[in-house]
Amino acid sequence: MEGKRKTHHLVQSINRNKLTSELLPQKQTNKCSSLQERGIKNCAAQNLAKNFKKTSDVKRADAILRKRIKDGDLQAIFLLGQLYFEEALGVEYMNRIINSEDPRAQHLKFAAYYNLGRASFEGFGSQQSDAEAERLWLLAADDGNPKASVKAQTILGLFYSRPESQDLQKAFFWHSEACGNGSLESQGVLGLLYLTGQGIRKDAQSAWNCLKEASSRGNVYAQGHLIAYFYSRKLYYNTVDLAQRVAEYDNIPQIAEETDCLPAYIAKGIAMAAFYYARCLQLGLGTQQNQVEARKYYCKAITMDRDLATDLHFQVIMERI
Repeated sequence: MEGKRKTHHLVQSINRNKLTSELLPQKQTNKCSSLQERGIKNCAAQNLAKNFKKTSDVKRADAILRKRIKDGDLQAIFLLGQLYFEEALGVEYMNRIINSEDPRAQHLKFAAYYNLGRASFEGFGSQQSDAEAERLWLLAADDGNPKASVKAQTILGLFYSRPESQDLQKAFFWHSEACGNGSLESQGVLGLLYLTGQGIRKDAQSAWNCLKEASSRGNVYAQGHLIAYFYSRKLYYNTVDLAQRVAEYDNIPQIAEETDCLPAYIAKGIAMAAFYYARCLQLGLGTQQNQVEARKYYCKAITMDRDLATDLHFQVIMERI
C-alpha cells in the first residue's frame, strides 16, 4: 500500500482534452515556398490558426489559408488542419499532409502524425482509440529520430506510464529519446524514473543531474521533485529557498505555453512546492515558524492537486512512525 502511494503521482493517466497540438515545424526545405517568402513572419505563421481563433475571426483565417492552398502552399494545409482541429475537417487536412507524395510535405508529416494521434486519443473528429493513438504517435516519434516529433516521443513516455497501458521500460526509453532531443518535460520525468528506479536501475547521480538541469530550464514538475529531494535529505534551507519561489506560481496556462509541459504536471510541481514550504513553516525548518502561513500553503497544495497533497501528507506521517 505504501509503495503504491509513493508512486501514485508519477504513474498518471494523460488527461484527455488537455494535450496540445504540434505546431508548424520551423525547419523548411530549400524547395518549400515558406510563408516568410510570402511576407509573413515565421512566428505569425506558427500561431496563425490559434490567433484567429482567439479573435473569433475564423472565416478570415479560413479564406487566407484556402487561398494559399490554391497557390500550392502545403504549410497552409497543415495550418487549416490546426484551425479546425477539434472537428472532422481538421483530421481530413492532417491526413492530406501524411498522404501527400509531394517532397515539400515531408517536414510536416511527423507533426501531422502527432496531431492525428492526439485526435484519436481525445476523440476529436474521429473515433476515440488508444491503440490508434499509440500507432500514430509511434510513426510521429520515428524510433527517436531527432528530426521527427519530439513531442510524440514525450507523449509516448507518458502513455506507457499510465495504468491503462503501463510499460515502464518503454516509458524510460521514450523519455530518454525525447530528453536527448531536447524535451524539457521528459528531462524532468527521466530524473524521477532514475530516482525511483522505475523502468531502470536507481541512479541517484543521474536523477540529480536530470532534475537539476530540468529545474533550471523551468520544468515545474522537476522543481517540485527537487524540493522533495532537498527535504528528504534535511537540506531545509535549500528546500525553503526553492519551494518559496515555486509555491507562488499561479499562471499555469502561461507556464505551459512557455515550457511546452502539460498543465497537470505543472500543477503537481506547484502542489509539491506548496506542501513542503508549508511543512517547513509549520515546523520552523530552514525558516521562521509561522502557522498562519503554513495553513495558507497547505491549502494551496490541496487546491493544486488534492490527491498528491494527501499522498505527501501520508508519507511525512509514515516517516515519523
